[in-house]
Amino acid sequence: MARYFHRDIMMHNFSEGVCDAVVIGSGHAGAEAALALARTGLKTIVLTLNLDSIGFMPCNPSVGGTAKGHLVREIDALGGEMGVCADRCALQYRMLNEGKGAAVQSLRAQVDKNRYHTEMKRVFEHTENLRILQGEAAEILVEGGKVFGVKTAYGGVITCRAVIVATGVYLNSRTITGTHVREAGPNGFERATLLTQNLIDLGFKIRRFKTGTPARLDGRSIDYEALPPQPGERVYPFSLLTQEVPAEQTPCHLAYTNAQTHALILENLDRAPLYNGEISGTGPRYCPSIETKVVRFREKERHQLFLEPEGADTTEVYVQGLSTSLPHDLQKAMYRTVKGLEQCEIVRYAYAIEYDCIDSLDLLPTLEYKRVEGLYTAGQINGTSGYEEAAAQGLIAGLNASLKLRGKQPLILRRDQAYIGVLIDDLVTKGTEEPYRMMTSRAEFRIFLRQDNADDRLTELGKEVGLVTEERYQKFLERMAEKADTMSALSNRAEQKTADALVQKYGFPALMAGVTYADLIKRGIPISAIAEEFHVFKNVAKNVLTSCETEIRYAGYLRRSEEEIAKAKKMEATPLPPDLDYSKLEGLRLEAREKLIRIRPLNLGQAERISGVSPADIAVLMVYLSIHKHSS
Repeated sequence: MARYFHRDIMMHNFSEGVCDAVVIGSGHAGAEAALALARTGLKTIVLTLNLDSIGFMPCNPSVGGTAKGHLVREIDALGGEMGVCADRCALQYRMLNEGKGAAVQSLRAQVDKNRYHTEMKRVFEHTENLRILQGEAAEILVEGGKVFGVKTAYGGVITCRAVIVATGVYLNSRTITGTHVREAGPNGFERATLLTQNLIDLGFKIRRFKTGTPARLDGRSIDYEALPPQPGERVYPFSLLTQEVPAEQTPCHLAYTNAQTHALILENLDRAPLYNGEISGTGPRYCPSIETKVVRFREKERHQLFLEPEGADTTEVYVQGLSTSLPHDLQKAMYRTVKGLEQCEIVRYAYAIEYDCIDSLDLLPTLEYKRVEGLYTAGQINGTSGYEEAAAQGLIAGLNASLKLRGKQPLILRRDQAYIGVLIDDLVTKGTEEPYRMMTSRAEFRIFLRQDNADDRLTELGKEVGLVTEERYQKFLERMAEKADTMSALSNRAEQKTADALVQKYGFPALMAGVTYADLIKRGIPISAIAEEFHVFKNVAKNVLTSCETEIRYAGYLRRSEEEIAKAKKMEATPLPPDLDYSKLEGLRLEAREKLIRIRPLNLGQAERISGVSPADIAVLMVYLSIHKHSS
C-alpha cells in the first residue's frame, strides 16, 4: 500500500482546498453521497470529470421500476434527493405489477433526462457546504492506513478526512459498436484512466464488467399509429414532499421484435462483439442485449419493447428492450424490422460499454473499505447496475462517512428494515459475479418492505442521523396521524344493506350482521370500492389508503413472519470478535474457513448468509462464542 506524508505531497503539487470529504463522481451515487455529507454539516467537494455529467442518465430515461421503486421510496424516506428530483422531472407515472400482491408493486416514472440533470446540478449549486470541481481524480492519498486527501490529474491536492469513490462506469471504460471501439465513457463523455492503478495499489481487487444501451430514434420517423399507446396513471409520487402527480402525462408506446428481427441477428452473430470475442467483460444477466435474448430464447417468437420519450423538449426516443452492440449498418436494419419503426431514423447508435469495478467483498457493511479508514465506495464501482441501486449506496456511504466524522455510530440497515439493507448485505456478504440488480425476490421479508410503508420504516432513522429536514419530518408526522385515523375509521361498522350488495357484486358469501370496513377488506373487497360505495375516505391520500388496506389484508402473513424476523435480529445482535482467528477454529469446513477469513462478518447473522457457510459451521461458531463468553 502506498504511503505518503503531507509535506512530500505538497512539495510537488498545489493545494486545491481543504474539506471534510471528497466525493469522486457526480452520477446518482455521487449525488446522494455529496448531498448527504453537505446536508449534515460537512464541508464537501464533488470532483467530477464533467459538470454536464451531474445526475446524468446514460441509459433509460426513467426512475423506479420493479424493486427499484422501493429503493427510491426508501432513499426519500431517509432524506435523499432522487425521489424529489424524479417527481419534478416526471413525464409519466405507472404502477408496475398492480395486479399482483402489494409486496411486489413498484412505482416507475418516465423522466425528462435533460431536466433531471439540470435540476440535480441546480440542487448542487444551491446546497450549503457543497463545492463542485471539474477534474479527474488521479490518486487517493493515504497515510497510516487513513485517508488524508485526493490528488487530481492536474496536480492539485484536496486535503480531507474521507473519500467516497462513486466513479460509475468511467474507470478505463471503452464503448463497443461492432468493430468500432472507442476509449470513452458513456454518451461520448471522457473516461477516467488514472484511478484504477491507485485502487490496485491500495489493495482492491479489480474486475471488468459490461453493460449496454439501445439506440435513440428520431420520434418524427416513428409510426405511432401502428403502436399501442401506454398512457400514464394517476398514482402517488415518489416523495412525501411532492403534492401529487400531474394530470396530463406523456404516453409511451409498445412494440415487438419478430421473426425477421431474430433471423437478422442470428445470421450475423459473427459480427456481434458479444459473440466474436471483442467484449470480454461480464454483462448483466437480468438486462441482456437483444443478441443475448434471441440466442438464449430461440423458441420465443417476439420480445416486448417500450418506446420512451427522452424529454419534453426533444424528439429523441429510447427503445427499451433493444440494447445492442451490433455494427451501425446491422442496427439500422434491425430496428427497421420492427412494426412502426420501418422508416425510423437513428440519432444515437447503441453501444456496449466495458469498465473497471471492485470486488464488493472488500467492503464493510458501512461501505467503507476494510483496509483504509475513511475510504468508501458506492454505485457501479461496487458491481451494481442501475441508477436506483447506485443512489441507495451513495446515500448510505455518504451518511456513514458523515456519521464517522461526527463521532457517531454508523447506519447499517438490516434485511428486515429496507431493500437498501438487502442490497448492501448482498454485496458485502455474498458478493456478485455480474452487474447486480435489485429484485423483489432477493428480499426474504418483502411483505414488510413495501414501498407504501417506506416512510414508516425509515424516516425516524433519517431524522436521527440528521438528514431528514424538519419540513419533511412534519409531513411524515401528519401522514402517520392520517394513517392512524384511517385505521381507526376502518374498524367502524359498515351500513349493512350496502355491504351486502357490495359482497354480492364481488361474488363473496353473504355477511353476518355488524361487519366493519376492515372485515370487507379481509373478504377481498378493494378499499377503493369501499370508499366509493360508502362515500367514505374521500379526502384520505391514496398512498395512506393503500398502506392501510395492505396491513389489514396481510395481517396474518405479517404476524407469521415476525417470528422469522425476531430470529434474524437475534443472530444480528450476536457479534463475532473482529480478531477471531478462523484458521484455528476446529470443526469449520475448509470452504467456510476461507470465506469467513475473506469476509470477516460482523455478527452471526451475516456469517449465516455467506455462500459456502453451512448451518453446521454456524453451530461451530455458536459453540465457540458460548465457551468464549463463559471463559471471559
